[in-house]
Amino acid sequence: MTDAGADKQFGFTEDDLRTKTTVFSADLFRETTVIVTGAGSGLGKAIATLFARLGANLAVCGRNPEKLDKAAEFLREFGGEVFALPITIRDTDQVEKFIYATHEKFDGFDVVVNNAGGQFPQAALDYTPKGWHAVIDTNLNGTWWMMQTAARKWVANETQGSIVNIVADIWRGMPGIAHSCAARAGVIYLSKSVAVEWAPHGLRVNCVAPGCCESTGFKQYPPEGAATYAEANPMLRHGDEWDVAEAVIYLSAPSGKFITGEVLTVDGGQQLWGDPWPTGRPEYFQLDGGECARGKSSSE
Repeated sequence: MTDAGADKQFGFTEDDLRTKTTVFSADLFRETTVIVTGAGSGLGKAIATLFARLGANLAVCGRNPEKLDKAAEFLREFGGEVFALPITIRDTDQVEKFIYATHEKFDGFDVVVNNAGGQFPQAALDYTPKGWHAVIDTNLNGTWWMMQTAARKWVANETQGSIVNIVADIWRGMPGIAHSCAARAGVIYLSKSVAVEWAPHGLRVNCVAPGCCESTGFKQYPPEGAATYAEANPMLRHGDEWDVAEAVIYLSAPSGKFITGEVLTVDGGQQLWGDPWPTGRPEYFQLDGGECARGKSSSE
């Protein structure tokens, strides 16, 4: 990992993913099938890698066929079976095809990690209908189609299952990516709702909410935005992809057997203190000798 900047490489390399230490047993998910969406890069690839290293068979999807194929080839190094299918989770027919094909190939599945999603930094006043719908359709609607389709398959087959949704640190709002904040908050309270509805079927539904955890996704933000991430929490540093991956494992493994409807926030305390700005901190909020620009001008 590296510091923020326009020419920097963010996130872990494949060598990093192969060799990062973990607190979990190497055979924890042996004879288990795990679905990971958005597994072609970034957090999704890291999550899928850790499951693979712990013995799981994998079904992975993503929108970019080339990235997905490369990720699948890498994941096969760890010895498990890997089924990869390029889809967009916005399309209900494609989601159903992926879930049903996974079930047929592995004779079922045990865990679904809904990681696929995305957003772009922009002031809310500048959103177009197309931009708004793109984020909501992926981060909220697409996640729901995956949740519902997987749950229906489990219920129809009278099997238990676990869903972990990757959301965001929405607790104090997310200025600069308000569209994603709206979608992720929707997923959180959707998860809490169906955690109750689906409990009689033996299904658990939880969320992991990363704060500023460095991944390849950092590169989509301007340098002045990424530069604020080290100031996003009282620990004054980034988290990383492994922090998120191990949180997902904790909720998916037997360690999480009595946890449902919960949000595990992995943010170094960002929900309590910090000032991240994906777009870069606006002049209005710049601090100068302990006074914000607006406060100083108003008192003169």
